[in-house]
Amino acid sequence: MNKTKKKNNLYDKLSELNDFRRAQGRMHELRLILIIVIMAIMSGFCGLRSMGDFVKKNEKELSELFKTKNGRLPSRQTIGRILQHLDFDKFSDIFYSWAIDYVNIENKEWISIDGKAIKGTVTNSHNNLQNLTSLISVFVGKKKQIINAGKINSNKECEIPKVQELIKLLNLEGVVFTLDALHCQAKTIKNL
Repeated sequence: MNKTKKKNNLYDKLSELNDFRRAQGRMHELRLILIIVIMAIMSGFCGLRSMGDFVKKNEKELSELFKTKNGRLPSRQTIGRILQHLDFDKFSDIFYSWAIDYVNIENKEWISIDGKAIKGTVTNSHNNLQNLTSLISVFVGKKKQIINAGKINSNKECEIPKVQELIKLLNLEGVVFTLDALHCQAKTIKNL
């Protein structure tokens, strides 16, 4: 089970990410864009167009909440550029360190870890140089919440070490993990 920690603020934690954009012309803080993306996804607006719809639908409330300059919020194009160049691993680490404070994992809780290919990421689909990006999720079944995720590129990486890394990072005791058969490896079992 996870140890008791002081609750932290996700919006503040997102400021730990380095903003890869040049300063000239930067209208919105990186953390503002990312918190809006998170809010949109949590509200069921998962694609770029629907995230743009979320921003328009909640423009007044978001502007007031985040005290934006001139009431302006990021467009879906800006959101898309940010997501395209975001350091996913660093973002994932920040999100996990926040989420673990809010998801109370109980003794004997079932935690599923599984990887899925991300639609639209396949390149060279008709030859042996095929590559795709997969997202490996850590799902707490009882609470129906993903508490961490990892990303791999199929032509460079394998799912096994990423799953081992996620299990080690969780640092949980007294829980039940469910994994695909390919994870029946001595090193993976050792991390449990």
